Amino acid sequence: MLSRLTRLPRPAALAACAAPVLGLFAVAALAPLPFVIAQPGLTADVLGARDGKPVITVTGAPARATTGQLRMTTIEATGPSTSVKLPELLGDWFDSKRAVLPKEAVYPTGGSDKDIEAHNLEQMATSQTNAARAALGFLHKDPKDVKVDLNLADVGGPSAGLLFSLGIVDKLDGDGSGGDLTGGRVIAGTGTISEDGKVGAVGGVALKTQAAQRDGASVFLVPEAECADARSELPEGLRLIPVTSLKDAVGALRSLNRGEPVPTC
Repeated sequence: MLSRLTRLPRPAALAACAAPVLGLFAVAALAPLPFVIAQPGLTADVLGARDGKPVITVTGAPARATTGQLRMTTIEATGPSTSVKLPELLGDWFDSKRAVLPKEAVYPTGGSDKDIEAHNLEQMATSQTNAARAALGFLHKDPKDVKVDLNLADVGGPSAGLLFSLGIVDKLDGDGSGGDLTGGRVIAGTGTISEDGKVGAVGGVALKTQAAQRDGASVFLVPEAECADARSELPEGLRLIPVTSLKDAVGALRSLNRGEPVPTC
């Protein structure tokens, strides 16, 4: 092949070489790629109600009336079986309100859409159990005596754990001095929670800050390890507070209410 090309005029030789390359680009443009397109999703106030029922219901201990909001945040992404092609990715890559993410970062389990939905709902249920145990442990309350029911199981995934725990703390103890943990503010955030109150990293933080600002939040609690991601597309007027544990988060909100310095990313 090479010997024949050397005998062609230069323009013809270049055209002959370019044809296979253009063919590869054409195939790439039409082939499905292992990415998803994500954007800011819904937020929900865990101190409020969903479908007419309180998100947090406590029995076995008096629950406080609260002001302010604690909003868990989400992202919306194309489904695991959705084919995403190169032209779509190029358009969304430069859109600050969208993100192109590896499919395994959003849907790490693989499987069908139904399998992944079931897995995400299972993760949410586990997250809610961990959140209740972490909050009751923080408040030194016996889970045999105090029961917590969380009504937000239809929003999949574990990333609302921190906000659930904070909501339970606010319902039972407020800021510890008779006031609201929120200080009457709209507080948003994200982060998994373990039974012993450790906060874990999640995905899509830069998109979640946009959802939080859109829905009125002035403060965003972020897992400390994801500060850089949170800063990358930080909306104007949204204050970041990094946390590594439920104790960190409660302490930061109490300090904020007292006008004391709080950590920042």
